[in-house]
Amino acid sequence: MVHVLSSRILLRPTDPDRSRAFYGDTLGLPVYREFGTGPERGTVYFLGGGFLEVSGRADEPPAPGLRLWLQVADAAAAYEELHGRGAEVLRPPVREPWGLIEMWIADPDGVRIAVVEVPADHPLRFRP
Repeated sequence: MVHVLSSRILLRPTDPDRSRAFYGDTLGLPVYREFGTGPERGTVYFLGGGFLEVSGRADEPPAPGLRLWLQVADAAAAYEELHGRGAEVLRPPVREPWGLIEMWIADPDGVRIAVVEVPADHPLRFRP
């Protein structure tokens, strides 16, 4: 068995400065650490229970199947805040048939990000 001590998502954007502005300023993710120098330096952001590292540079946007899932306390408030900061909102918050309230945004390379609220009455909130 592999004993995982820590993990993070590695994102290689086509424009590192633009992506750092999106994740740091538009989304407001706090910085865990930074490393290296120059335009392709690395920035690691806190993602609740995980991390997102934006570093290096890619010639092409990330794979179209890549998605990020971010849980928030209030999807409607997140919508207002992100919309006000100029985030590309693909879909405003909607209560899904499975009970979660989800909105979708995109990063500068088109990576789709689900911003999710778990309502108080949702089964994810109950522990046996």
